[in-house]
Amino acid sequence: MKLLCLDIPKPGATMEQYQPHMLDEARHAWQLYKSGILRDMYFRQDRPGVAVIAEAESVEAAQKALAEFPLAKAGLIGWEVIPLGPFLNWEMLFAPANP
Repeated sequence: MKLLCLDIPKPGATMEQYQPHMLDEARHAWQLYKSGILRDMYFRQDRPGVAVIAEAESVEAAQKALAEFPLAKAGLIGWEVIPLGPFLNWEMLFAPANP
């Protein structure tokens, strides 16, 4: 299952609070990438944070893996996990205009 995972910063969390965890955060992301859970990771452009494309058997399995990020364990972030599926409406583009 493909999932879009958006971090949710703890209200009031500061970069000073994040800083001690950042190296371990990157290491954990690398481990998830090597294990096949983390497929893509992007910096958000609307606010500080990340968007992750993950692969897992379920939303719960992804949440469990994301909960192991050091910032999550420190209570500085949470995660919104959105399950994704194939876009099946392509067929509408090729349907006759007046069937």
